[in-house]
Amino acid sequence: MEFKYDIIVVGAGHAGCEAASAAARMGSKTLLITMDMNKIGQMSCNPAVGGIAKGQIVREIDAMGGQMGIVTDRSAIQFRMLNRSKGPAMWSPRSQSDRKRFIEEWVNILTDTPNLDIWQDTVVELVIKDGEVKGVKTLLGLEMKAKAVILTNGTFLNGLLHFGKTQIEGGRISEPSSYGITEQLRQLGFVTDRMKTGTPARIDKRSIDFSQMTEQLGDNDSHQFSYLDTVQRQLKQMSCWITYTNTQTHDVLRGGLKDSPLYNGQIQSIGPRYCPSIETKIVTFAEKDAHQLFLEPEGVDSNEYYVNGFSSSLPWQTQWQALRTVKGLENAVLYRPGYAIEYDFFDPTQLLHTLETKMIKNLFFAGQINGTTGYEEAAGQGLVAGVNAHQNITGGAPFTLARDESYIGVLIDDLVNKGVDEPYRMFTSRAEYRILLRQDNADARLTERSYKLGLVDNYRLSLLRSKQAGEQALTEMLRNTSVKGKDINAYLNAMGYGDLQQTSKLIDIVARPNITIMGLAEVVTELKEKIKQLGSRGEEIVESAEINIKYKGYIERERLAADKLQRLNNIHLPKDFDYNSVQSLSTEARQKLSRIKPGTIGEASRIPGVSPNDISVLLVLIGR
Repeated sequence: MEFKYDIIVVGAGHAGCEAASAAARMGSKTLLITMDMNKIGQMSCNPAVGGIAKGQIVREIDAMGGQMGIVTDRSAIQFRMLNRSKGPAMWSPRSQSDRKRFIEEWVNILTDTPNLDIWQDTVVELVIKDGEVKGVKTLLGLEMKAKAVILTNGTFLNGLLHFGKTQIEGGRISEPSSYGITEQLRQLGFVTDRMKTGTPARIDKRSIDFSQMTEQLGDNDSHQFSYLDTVQRQLKQMSCWITYTNTQTHDVLRGGLKDSPLYNGQIQSIGPRYCPSIETKIVTFAEKDAHQLFLEPEGVDSNEYYVNGFSSSLPWQTQWQALRTVKGLENAVLYRPGYAIEYDFFDPTQLLHTLETKMIKNLFFAGQINGTTGYEEAAGQGLVAGVNAHQNITGGAPFTLARDESYIGVLIDDLVNKGVDEPYRMFTSRAEYRILLRQDNADARLTERSYKLGLVDNYRLSLLRSKQAGEQALTEMLRNTSVKGKDINAYLNAMGYGDLQQTSKLIDIVARPNITIMGLAEVVTELKEKIKQLGSRGEEIVESAEINIKYKGYIERERLAADKLQRLNNIHLPKDFDYNSVQSLSTEARQKLSRIKPGTIGEASRIPGVSPNDISVLLVLIGR
């Protein structure tokens, strides 16, 4: 067996799976190395995909031919579209998954992918010659050659688990840490630091009294993650449940703080502000008497439930006692306690927008190694790294995503230009152009470009073309069809409007708040027939058309702003520009520009500490 590949991907988490799949599908001979083939695509924390902004990332991954959306739909046991009460820029899909089925689906996809091999082992060293990666060395003593290497090590680099005062080396519970890579790269000049994340206890379903909790049902409509019409939810749909901590719970938790690694000095690394442990919540929000908890099923055939909102590194006895004070959990039986984990990450300002490292050619980082948190953020990075590794070794153009093009583009631009001072999590508020970056239009934004790269096949492109043709036909029908008040006044009155006094175009009626195309179709026969002609994807097409009609002004205004920014992104800065010699730049700007070395004026403008005056100086210096 010859270990000579085009691309080696280290780690088979969400970043690694997408990276390996993308590189192999584009034609590179790819090897995916994992420490445990039974944990491919493991959902280390909660068994869910998507959520606020994260769901948009998954839709983007799917639009570019990635696999996360497909795997999630096939393993889904509950699907919900969050934020439906808000504007469409905020709508975010989220799905509970069957943990075991999620892994099975990923394994099936990877083992059926041409050009892709899998090897179970641990990488302990990179082979680097003359500033370029040439392969890896493993714990089993093998030296594997490659033209490019993608590191997606997750939480395994020098991973350390905390259960109260008990510390155990590991990347996840019952899984060993990985050593050697951090030390080697640090010697080569890479900047590295430590981060911390955590996970809640898992409890036995049979010990939960659901009658004391509020049931949270999933949606029963056409929404899903994948744009493919060949992928549907297959499993029994299950409920989640809501309950709350109380003052008694908080008293028990406070009593254990002296043994908390977060408060006794045991943990010194950076933790996630937006997903705090339960002990952090009771300290930071001491005035609150209750915190919401979600009981989430781990699978159709599992008795294991995940206590979302109760992440903790306290001793297991304290966790168990505190949980038993919660309504419905009075008899809770633990499967395993929650724990915190510390691990190494690398300053992402050491990367290009392609996710290639600036210091070592053809070495790429993706996922938590870059200081991010979340399956979705990792998977998006993995896809971009996989594409660019292939492009690098085949002489193709770099593949980068702009901030007005995708949430993945926002994520990578933030990492490369701003770095991280805590585990990075995506939010809709991080995107300046979120009305352009909706979950419904990721295919329109990204599929055609991905097709040209070879990531997307003809069938997926034909689905996009069909959707766009259907939307155009529906919009034209609405624009050209008039309606009289006597035909729709009853519907308008029911929606809080007065009578229509004159004949109007349907498109002007649809533009009104609270008026829906589906609602109008119930009273306008011609519209109802038109929707029927759209076929099985009618709901999706109607939703897209309605959003574009109602929000046309906002969309056009945001597009103009994005185009203005793009002009700055088209003004390139020399790689060897000596910023320290430009005394008219602020001291902070000189330091940060010298360290990050932005490729364009646009990138420079988004570096914290680089002021508008500094940008004006740069524009003058390069003749603009």
